[in-house]
Amino acid sequence: MNSYFRRQLADYVEYHRDPWNCAFHVFGIIALFTGCVLPLSTWQVSVFGVHASVAVAAALPVLIYWLLLDAVVGLAIAGAAALLLFLAASLANHASLVQTWAVTVTLIVAGVAFQIIGHQVFERRKPSLTDHPAHLLLGPMFVMTKLLIALGFRRDLADIIEREPQSSSQSGIAVRP
Repeated sequence: MNSYFRRQLADYVEYHRDPWNCAFHVFGIIALFTGCVLPLSTWQVSVFGVHASVAVAAALPVLIYWLLLDAVVGLAIAGAAALLLFLAASLANHASLVQTWAVTVTLIVAGVAFQIIGHQVFERRKPSLTDHPAHLLLGPMFVMTKLLIALGFRRDLADIIEREPQSSSQSGIAVRP
């Protein structure tokens, strides 16, 4: 287990205690990822004889980063990403350029809205991204970790996810569970 991942996850959890906020993050992250890779799925590249879309090439570095943070969670995300990349490629292959961009904008706006609503309405605090920009890449790890714990896997991470809230440095009060 990467100790850096454990520390980052513990910090991220403090901003994501409300179950409704977490549910909104699931939909928001899926929408944002799909919206970001959809237009990139329209461009094909060939590197060393391997043909792939720019979407796959763009996703690989972050997938490698997630695998380095935690191999099991990273592999689970890679599987989910493969499904979303396939969905994006299918949409891009069957839609016009205008339709592709319309869906892209809709997904990105919806994804951002899910994140904002989750934090403002349910968590009643600003997103962790505003204090820790690196948390942008931690959202998928957090969501997948919660899913793996719910399915009975990765109980070693449950102590971080389910830990009692620490005092908030911003307000001096405990963040509600």
